[in-house]
Amino acid sequence: MSDVASATGAKLAERLQARTASVGVIGLGYVGLPLAAAAARAGFRTVGFDIDPQKPERLNRGESYIDAVAADELARLVAVGRFRATDDFAQLGECDVVVICVPTPLTRQREPDLSYVEATARTIALTLRAGQLVVLESTTYPGTTREIVKPLLEAGGLTSGRDFFLAFSPEREDPGNADFGTRSIPKVVAGDGPAAAQAVEAFYGAVVDRVVPVSTLDTAEAVKITENVFRAVNIALVNELKMVFDCMGIDVWEVIDAAKTKPFGYMPFYPGPGLGGHCIPIDPFYLTWKSREFDMPTRFIELAGEINLAMPRYVISRLEAALDARLGKSLGQARVLIVGLAYKKNVADVRESPTFKLMELLEKRGASVSFHDPHVPVIPPTREHAAFSGRRSTALTRESVLAHDAVLISTDHDDVDYALIAGNGEAPIVVDARNAFARRGLTGANIFKA
Repeated sequence: MSDVASATGAKLAERLQARTASVGVIGLGYVGLPLAAAAARAGFRTVGFDIDPQKPERLNRGESYIDAVAADELARLVAVGRFRATDDFAQLGECDVVVICVPTPLTRQREPDLSYVEATARTIALTLRAGQLVVLESTTYPGTTREIVKPLLEAGGLTSGRDFFLAFSPEREDPGNADFGTRSIPKVVAGDGPAAAQAVEAFYGAVVDRVVPVSTLDTAEAVKITENVFRAVNIALVNELKMVFDCMGIDVWEVIDAAKTKPFGYMPFYPGPGLGGHCIPIDPFYLTWKSREFDMPTRFIELAGEINLAMPRYVISRLEAALDARLGKSLGQARVLIVGLAYKKNVADVRESPTFKLMELLEKRGASVSFHDPHVPVIPPTREHAAFSGRRSTALTRESVLAHDAVLISTDHDDVDYALIAGNGEAPIVVDARNAFARRGLTGANIFKA
């Protein structure tokens, strides 16, 4: 470490420890807004940046659109001057720490789309100054920070590790998890050189309870990919077991409930209608793409992806069979009510929700489709499913249930009246892809598992 870098890094670390440094967070979604709120709670003057001007307007009024950040807490942070939001990216130069929390989706060919990261890095470069710490939190393949972000930031003439500091720290947000929040989830960090490592550890050490340093940027990026690959592969395994056991007349959920009583050597994962959220359906494909550079196949990951991507079609096949067996009606003639649009229960997050795929498949077959979700009154605009934008949730009443031929449970929200849907066997066909009815002791000849 050079004397200049050492002195600059030490000065920034001192300001971070004293909470006199200012923090900028780019991207005020499910990752960025909770982080910005956590930094503000920790005592930092925090500025949130977003290209959508409506978000800063709402946030500056103390209105939160993310469940993990309570509106009253946000309003307090705004009132005391700890947090404000803006769409003016020229103000990035005023921040001592700049954290990138932008999307990293896939293209239609299931290859990494780093356009948001690249555009953000170019924007930061316009105001980048000596002594700033820039942290990438967006999940990506190993090498992104070093190979993509670093050259874009250095294009203006400043050098990482000497003039400014570059780091990576993977986000670990879990929407709807009441047990773990931004502060209590350990934070993996790595810096581009010793001075950057010192700075990023000082920043997150002031914001979260535990910091876990690793040796390189690539290692930190690999940590998050590994976490999500682990989940994707195990979910694919139980999804495949569900289909195999169904052919044998065995209930996979009963099998899993019994297996998880073993106090060692087993961890329960549960099947479903497909994968949702930003991480598990997307991130493993970042690693499969990068691995081709090294002529290394990723057979487990790719097979898991194939199985998980096939689950919506499997669920539709179960619905089709139930309609034929009980009503003698084809899928194209059916009126279907899907319960649950969010990708997981008890949240409003619809990112990569398998329900969208279910809706697409049903409508392509000619079915009439509506949805009910107590957390999603209106379908928001999405990149991949723009045609569904603006559709409204159907109220869940006995009349609305009976107006459909089938009810398909895609997301098992707790605040849904499942007894009303079951209807003592008098209701339409119910196809349960989440085992929601059995868990509540609800049975009936009209209830089918998928």
